[in-house]
Amino acid sequence: MRLPLLALLARGPAHGYELKQDLEQLLGSAYPQPNVGQIYVTLGRLEKTGLIEGEDVAQSSRPNKKVYHLTEAGREALRAWFEEPEDEPRVRDEFFMKLALAPQTGLADQISLINQQRRQYLNTMRQLSRLAAAEDRDNRIAHLLIEGAMLHLQADLDWLERCQEELEELE
Repeated sequence: MRLPLLALLARGPAHGYELKQDLEQLLGSAYPQPNVGQIYVTLGRLEKTGLIEGEDVAQSSRPNKKVYHLTEAGREALRAWFEEPEDEPRVRDEFFMKLALAPQTGLADQISLINQQRRQYLNTMRQLSRLAAAEDRDNRIAHLLIEGAMLHLQADLDWLERCQEELEELE
């Protein structure tokens, strides 16, 4: 959450609730919505580390609000984030641990685990399809997010099929 908030502040000052709304509008309903408390906690941490600065702004009929802006250190952290490619191989996969350890425990069957996971992925794909249909057509970012998630799920389904083929050969 840190770096996406910095990225939103790069275009100009904002308060926490504005940042929450901006994230929701940008990413659409497929992305897990952050709660405003999480955003304010993160903003506090960013301020303590010197990546942003906050300023209290008086409001006539409400309590003061704190408006944040990016510091030069925050801008540098953001540049570094954009320059660094993401390398997230899924070697530490919880499902694969279950699959690998199931025979040793005698508590779960590997093929049953694969079938259960396959059902989960298919249900998730159906949910994403419904989200895509309900999402505003003009929100290209949200549609790309949903499409990316569905492509990852399809790859996971293909991998499950491969696992099942390999395990059935061992029997």
